[in-house]
Amino acid sequence: MALFPDSALQPGVRKREVFGWAMYDFANSGYTTVVITAVFAAYFVGGLAQGAAWGPLAWTVALSISYAIVMFTMPAIGAWADLHAAKKRLLMGVTAGCVVGTAALALTPGMAGTAGGIALAMGLVVISNTFYSYGESLTGAFLPELATAEGMGKVSGWGWGFGYIGGMLALGICLAYVLWAQGKGLPASNFVPVTMLITAVIYGLAACVTFALLPERAKPQAGRRGGGAWRQLRKTFGEARAHRDFMWLLACTVCYQGGVAVAITLAAIYAEQVIGFVPHETMMLIFVLNIAAALGAFGFGYVQDRVGHRLSLAVTLVAWIVVCVVAGTAGSKGQFWVAATIAGLAMGSSQSAGRAMAGVLAPPRQLAEFFGLWSFSTRLASIVGPLGYGLITWATGGNQRVAILATSGLFVAGIALLMPIDMRRGREAALAA
Repeated sequence: MALFPDSALQPGVRKREVFGWAMYDFANSGYTTVVITAVFAAYFVGGLAQGAAWGPLAWTVALSISYAIVMFTMPAIGAWADLHAAKKRLLMGVTAGCVVGTAALALTPGMAGTAGGIALAMGLVVISNTFYSYGESLTGAFLPELATAEGMGKVSGWGWGFGYIGGMLALGICLAYVLWAQGKGLPASNFVPVTMLITAVIYGLAACVTFALLPERAKPQAGRRGGGAWRQLRKTFGEARAHRDFMWLLACTVCYQGGVAVAITLAAIYAEQVIGFVPHETMMLIFVLNIAAALGAFGFGYVQDRVGHRLSLAVTLVAWIVVCVVAGTAGSKGQFWVAATIAGLAMGSSQSAGRAMAGVLAPPRQLAEFFGLWSFSTRLASIVGPLGYGLITWATGGNQRVAILATSGLFVAGIALLMPIDMRRGREAALAA
């Protein structure tokens, strides 16, 4: 277990615990890779909606509903988890919810072109993505218990790197099946359900490793129990001035994660609808993007701890601006491949950097609660970015190039909001809380 240097871990933390934590990133990444990015997103627009101009908007509306649910519930859920030391119990429950919801998506392809099929698919996406988002926030709250402030970037990077490997495994198995099915002449309505079941099984099995190895280190906070989760949440917002750097990070996150969410939720749709990719080419594109993202997450975690969190994140946001320009002006598949490769490197490093920054700035006694606030910002971002993309596409008569170019503005705003953050001041405020 030399993957995690001893110097990066909190005293008493065993490396197998960190491995168990990283395996949850491995487990849940198949969901985003196969369902949200590569397979079901494209099938929703091209198959269930049959290529209608409102297809991308309907897809982003379903995701936005799930993110809105998470925004207004996760901070209080996180506060309750801190009070009762229940992060792991909640993580197990929401994992089961996402696995079941993902498997149920296998029912929808048989209803292509019908209002009932669209409604069922949107409902199941809302359910599965809500539970996925809860799990992402809860697993992030374990990070400061495992890693030191100086090692947060490394450990977060390894987690994201494991995640992209898990995403590649799920997508690779699905791709192999799709190529076999296409060789047999089977339509997408036949092979898409199987990919949903494959993804659900991998998610469930891999998450069991996390549940076996990762302990709940937090202790119930009896002194804070009487106030209740919602009262504690209001108190946290009332104390925002004492955590102004964390609040600046949340504002920054809303902007840049909005752009990242566009890449995650609409890359396959853009590739097929605008550039002309066919399904197996799209899956191969996303597979390569995950390789680049894994390399970015693994490598950039070490760079981040060496040069600083803020500078590292700023560099990745500049790379995202380049991605938007190249993708928006791409006239060939080759040019889009270049944009996707840069996007992969930027995605792994920016997501790892953001989570590590949240871990450094979160008070140790309120980890799940503050990661709930971080989840609030990431889910708001996931509404602002994709829904804005869908509205621009709809308003311009289906012109997705304009939408992807407009997305670069989110990364510019993210850089501007990143500048006021002082990591040392923010860490001192967190430790004093």
